[in-house]
Amino acid sequence: MGKPTGFLEYRREEPPHREVAERVRDYFEINLPLPDEALLRQAARCMDCGIPFCHGAGCPLANRIPEFNDLVWRGRWREACENLHSTNNFPEITGRVCPAPCEASCTLNLNDDPVTIKQIELEIVERGWREGWIRPQPAESKTGKRVAVVGSGPAGLACAQQLARA
Repeated sequence: MGKPTGFLEYRREEPPHREVAERVRDYFEINLPLPDEALLRQAARCMDCGIPFCHGAGCPLANRIPEFNDLVWRGRWREACENLHSTNNFPEITGRVCPAPCEASCTLNLNDDPVTIKQIELEIVERGWREGWIRPQPAESKTGKRVAVVGSGPAGLACAQQLARA
């Protein structure tokens, strides 16, 4: 996955922040996006570690992190977006609010800074919206039946979304 020597060649790059004086006046994003070249370098840092702890023990959603990092590194953004949506109903939310246990469990984190998985995830989904690859998916037909979903957290919202699509 990624560039075989990427984790040796590239250092972790954090997204830049907007100035405090500017951001206290609005509700826009605090982090600025990384340039495409930086994202490709960060995705290249994902190494073929054998047992991807980021994917199994690290991600509660079991996102296929090494796979989408590899797709980003290869410039196959649309496939990366499809890969991400196959396990995550709301990557535009998790890319912002998730505490990133995947990064904490990244094998590279044993003796170096981990891959910027959360930032890559967010950039994949943001590109998906910009390019029109992600569109609202209302139910094709309605049965007239009703279901009550208790809870408006991520699980309740994902459940409601899947039921509406069924």
